[in-house]
Amino acid sequence: MAKKVLITGVYGLIAGALFETLHSQPDKYEAYGLARRAVSSDRVADGQVVDVPEDRFFLADMSNMDAVQAAVRGMDVVVHMAANPAPDAPWEAILNSNMIGGYNAFEACRLEGVPRIIYASSIMATWGYQLDEPYKSIKEGRFEDVPKDFHIVKNTDPVRPTEPYSASKVWGEALARTYADAHGLSCLCMRIGWVNAEDTPGNLSSGAFWCSQRDIVQLAERCVNAPEDLKFDIFYGLSDCAYRWADIDHGREVLGYAPQDRAEDRI
Repeated sequence: MAKKVLITGVYGLIAGALFETLHSQPDKYEAYGLARRAVSSDRVADGQVVDVPEDRFFLADMSNMDAVQAAVRGMDVVVHMAANPAPDAPWEAILNSNMIGGYNAFEACRLEGVPRIIYASSIMATWGYQLDEPYKSIKEGRFEDVPKDFHIVKNTDPVRPTEPYSASKVWGEALARTYADAHGLSCLCMRIGWVNAEDTPGNLSSGAFWCSQRDIVQLAERCVNAPEDLKFDIFYGLSDCAYRWADIDHGREVLGYAPQDRAEDRI
């Protein structure tokens, strides 16, 4: 039987790409979308249109608990992508979209008995590591100062948010841990790297935290199909790069995630 998967923020760049991938496999998935308006986000490339059938679309704001609960009803998996993606967004926008909206997504899944929710976190939950060496050298393009072997930041290392946006992602991960432990939901978090409409990192420094569109879609789909007994985990969503400073091996070991793209090949 096809899995019923709801993707929130479906008209965003990553969510839209995931919807198209799942929707193209009707034998495996019944893909649904939710958004507060049926218009592509500013981050989506011109001419790239996500075609969500009317009978598979929920028009709802994540701050409206009743609407969110109605949308998740009967789903097997919710992929929660809806959020304000701007690191410099004002606090009120972060609070309403990322924090209240995030809470409503988890709570609605609990109330409606949805067994799995996949939370779109961000590599920015650990962005502060770039204040220290050798990550600072990578950020500044001083690759001659980067040692051959350096510590790759793992999902078990302390978080280091740098502003309210990245702190809101840590909040979402904490909610995932809470709902997994207290309520038995399967709550998987993706710390997504930089995904852009151009599908290129532009330079090697950005390549260190870049993720191609098809790689992040692959990771999300593997989370959708992860073993049922996987109740909580965090995976970095990154393509490969010689100077990648966050771990993808954990996703490889647990989910079979294998990035198809390498930053150096897209510059």
